[in-house]
Amino acid sequence: MSEGTKLPLNALRAFEAVAAHLSFTGAAQALNVTTAAVSSHIKLLEEFLETPLFIRHSRSVRLTPQCARLLPGVQRGFSELTRAVDQLRQDRSTGLLNISLLGSFLQKWLLPRLSDFHQKHPEIDLRFSASRDLIDFMHTDFHAAVRYGGGTWPDLRAEKMLDDWVFPVTSPELLAKLGEINTIGDLNKYPLLHSTNEPWVDWLRRVGGDTTRAERGPLLEDSASLLAAAEQGQGLALARWSLVAGDLAAGRLVRPCMQSVRQHHAYYFVAPAHHFELPKVIRFRDWLREVCNEFPPPEGERLEPEG
Repeated sequence: MSEGTKLPLNALRAFEAVAAHLSFTGAAQALNVTTAAVSSHIKLLEEFLETPLFIRHSRSVRLTPQCARLLPGVQRGFSELTRAVDQLRQDRSTGLLNISLLGSFLQKWLLPRLSDFHQKHPEIDLRFSASRDLIDFMHTDFHAAVRYGGGTWPDLRAEKMLDDWVFPVTSPELLAKLGEINTIGDLNKYPLLHSTNEPWVDWLRRVGGDTTRAERGPLLEDSASLLAAAEQGQGLALARWSLVAGDLAAGRLVRPCMQSVRQHHAYYFVAPAHHFELPKVIRFRDWLREVCNEFPPPEGERLEPEG
């Protein structure tokens, strides 16, 4: 940018303050400068832009159409500048680390392993927020997220952490009553429980079952409700290995058949690219990758998904 076209940043700051307070005096007080200084900055900016920005009255000002067009961009620019400076000043290695992740993954898989991270990194204070919504990293204080999906999120960097498999589970009591599933026909003995997160159709198609059954039966909103219904003996649930491993180990749920199908989706560590440069983010990411690598795949026949 040449000397003649350098942006007058002080004048733009004065402009933002006047627009916010609709008053030169109010802007001067907010900026801790004189009203004359604010007036001088606005005059400089109007000359620079070759257009009037405010309609002046005795006690207040109004925005011109040109001012209204300019203001949002100036506000975004200063907001981004403030965020960049704050980020640089914040503690990059220790202190609070804000992570967004799915509540089911936090409860069923991550919480039992967190004591290991606290022992290895006592200098980092983890704060988790359970949500399946995409995070607006620009306007929140989140450092990273763990998401289950295809690996692509707009304007974010994603690193794959953990593959997952799905397979049927039920309660020990229902298994004792209805028996193991050794053939596709045996599957018909069980009522199917459905979830929007783990649809039956892909698993049934892969093992050669009746895919029309995927459309019949109760539909539960989330994985936690699905597993609770299965534990209560209400039917057969298609469960994600990562979410059900603990329940299987504890005997709360059992597998009536040993075929599992790997999912197209997986767990990813997701954040803006520059967040991956923060040492505390790196430490949590590396630890998460380590414990994910230690998590074995399910026993039995493991099938690849179609497509």
